Amino acid sequence: MVLVDYIALLVFALLWGGYVWVTDRRTVFGRTSLSRLMIERRRRWILNSLNRDLKMIDTQIIAGLQAGTAFFASTCIFALGGCFALLGRATEAQAIFSDLPYVFQGGRTAFELKVSGLTCIFGYAFFKFGWSYRLFNYCSILIGGIPMLSETKVDRAAAERAAERAIRMNVVAAKHFNAGLRSIFLSIGYLGWFVSPYILMGATGIVIVVLFRRQFFSEARDALLEP
Repeated sequence: MVLVDYIALLVFALLWGGYVWVTDRRTVFGRTSLSRLMIERRRRWILNSLNRDLKMIDTQIIAGLQAGTAFFASTCIFALGGCFALLGRATEAQAIFSDLPYVFQGGRTAFELKVSGLTCIFGYAFFKFGWSYRLFNYCSILIGGIPMLSETKVDRAAAERAAERAIRMNVVAAKHFNAGLRSIFLSIGYLGWFVSPYILMGATGIVIVVLFRRQFFSEARDALLEP
């Protein structure tokens, strides 16, 4: 690896960290992110459950959230298996890259380091999805503990406290799910490093721009705004 490789890796890490910092803020350019707007919608959903005895709706929503989380967690397992297989076939893979034009050749050691980095990204994503799945499971238990409508009428404050616990758990689970999904998106930019460190920086920048647009300037965000 040469100096430009280390610079590209640093740029990748800074863009990733900078994007996380920006989206975690309450507002950017006077605009609230899509993720933060969804926190309020999660709150409204769970508080709405205080007004009905039928909790099947809530359990079905939680089941859907868990199914999506489990899908991405299993996908990360397959990706990790592919990375380990690629490490075992580093010589053959490097031979394929050497036949391609405009590919920066850094040697087998550099290739294995790049694959190891990709493995770490998918491993990080898997742990995020796995923890998110467990937290959604806890959230379903907390929702099950929300009092029935008759009990809510007797002690509204206690029912709201139970709902707030479920809301906080749901928000934390969603935060870890978003972190795992963000890792998968950024792994696409990371793949550019196998071609050139300049491709790594450019592809990561494009991914960040796309994610930033979806968070602050997308139609999905506009759909959540109050009329």
